[in-house]
Amino acid sequence: MTTKAFTLISPQNPVFITYLFWSAILVLKLFAMVILTGNQRWRKMTFISPEDLFSKKSKVKYDDDDIERVRRAHRNDLENILPFLTIGFFYCLTDPEPWLAINLFRLVGISRIIHTFVYAVIVIPQPARFLSFILALLPTLYMTLQVIKFCF
Repeated sequence: MTTKAFTLISPQNPVFITYLFWSAILVLKLFAMVILTGNQRWRKMTFISPEDLFSKKSKVKYDDDDIERVRRAHRNDLENILPFLTIGFFYCLTDPEPWLAINLFRLVGISRIIHTFVYAVIVIPQPARFLSFILALLPTLYMTLQVIKFCF
């Protein structure tokens, strides 16, 4: 069993390599959300702490709509990407069908990127955000159920 596990998490396993790639992309996306939030704060000269004020033009404000939109998108990423990172790794250990697993990882990654664009970058009315959210959630739930099934 140990040899099998090492085979599943090796560079020769295309499922694992695809998981690593999309996980790295999504971690970069999380960091990009930090930059996007900071960019909104600088653009609006609106900060959350008085010690961050550096000029008379800047102000403390806790409820700027544009900044809060980006922060909500970032929080949504944390609520969805972190579970994907965990369950995606466990899913790799179940030795899934490569074609399915690779496409599930791609779907989650692309959907999370689209979610940010339609919610925080170029606001597009519903159902764009819902569709991009659900197209990432459903594969993650599927992988979760497959991991649970594998355990029994």
